[in-house]
Amino acid sequence: MNWAAVILAAGRSSRMGSSHKLLEELCGKPLINHVIDSAIGMHLSPVLLVTGYRRDDVMALAPAQGVQEVFNPDFASGMMASVRCGLRAVPETCEGAVMLLGDMPMITAQHIQTTIGALQARPDCLAAVPVYHGQWGHPVVMRRGLFGSVMDLSGDQGARAVLKAHRERVVEVPMDDPAILLDLDTPEELALARQNGARPVKA
Repeated sequence: MNWAAVILAAGRSSRMGSSHKLLEELCGKPLINHVIDSAIGMHLSPVLLVTGYRRDDVMALAPAQGVQEVFNPDFASGMMASVRCGLRAVPETCEGAVMLLGDMPMITAQHIQTTIGALQARPDCLAAVPVYHGQWGHPVVMRRGLFGSVMDLSGDQGARAVLKAHRERVVEVPMDDPAILLDLDTPEELALARQNGARPVKA
């Protein structure tokens, strides 16, 4: 069975100042394209790009083939509105979804592959989460059995509350890579990523 990619790219990017972070370039291409390319590189299908704020600008960067837009008209209400839109669009033929954040361009196909593999090795579990030095990171991989509980959430809390409530059925996947924690929300974080050649500094 296929795994779908749900890329959350609807937010207002308010902490980046006057620019939209997903459109900013890192290593020669926009942040959002790094994330899309990792999903396509893993042959995730479909690749669902959840848009909202400046949707036309974001979609203009998406490849003509291989990416399906899911527009979230309620993007201003918080991340969970986008999560619900994305999960609702996952086809019944998919085993589950790989949740990706549009502002985490350092997540690679290898991170995705390792996390999916860990969950597939544990048919008794509902989700897998990468862990760096005890901290949960991304991407989160969820089986369909968890979708209903996640979609019951509201606001901007994300799916972490549900994962922690089902912790005994969550696979923690150790990774010695701080990239799984690093989102680029501010001009300072983006400048540091550019300075480091798009690699985070290890803690």
